Amino acid sequence: MAKKTKFYVVWEGNETGIFKTWEECQRHIKGYGGAKYKSFTSLKEAEDAFAGSYFDAISPSIKKKKPDPSLAGIPIWKSIAVDAACSGNPGMMEYQGVDTSTGKRLFHLGPLSEGTNNVGEFLALVHGLAFLQKHKSDLPIYTDSKIAMSWIKAKKCRTKVVRSNSNKKIFELIERAEKWLKTNTFKTEILKWETKAWGEIPADFGRK
Repeated sequence: MAKKTKFYVVWEGNETGIFKTWEECQRHIKGYGGAKYKSFTSLKEAEDAFAGSYFDAISPSIKKKKPDPSLAGIPIWKSIAVDAACSGNPGMMEYQGVDTSTGKRLFHLGPLSEGTNNVGEFLALVHGLAFLQKHKSDLPIYTDSKIAMSWIKAKKCRTKVVRSNSNKKIFELIERAEKWLKTNTFKTEILKWETKAWGEIPADFGRK
């Protein structure tokens, strides 16, 4: 089966523009803190998105379609959402948290080498919990990862990735996250984002 063509828009990075391969896109975002980018399936979509803003591009289009109550009801828009992305397994990993209703980025970390999507989802949730606690907010938090939710419940990141010099930073973050979970109490409601009913989670990096 022929591989589907994708176009990558970089709004903020070492170089901005529209690129035809993920490898080319990576070169223009690597080492750039807070890089903003997204993939599209057609050049026209990419051109229209590049002419606008990053936040317009990642705003949850799911709001434009009628949710199916028989599947999952309606999401709580007054909330925050977190998600992770990883190129490879393990590979370059990053995560972010956004305002669910607007897509506005609230926090972001990465890319970091030799991580996994599950680790990123876990770290994103802990970061989100700490973020809400710091801002004295009682908003719920959405994730599309059941694994991350289970790790939060266990207060333990159960990754099978082996620690190395390359992923030292990630393991330091894991240790900090586990310590935070064990030394803090929180009442934040962690909710599962129902992708089949609502589409991709608003914090999605758009690289599928």
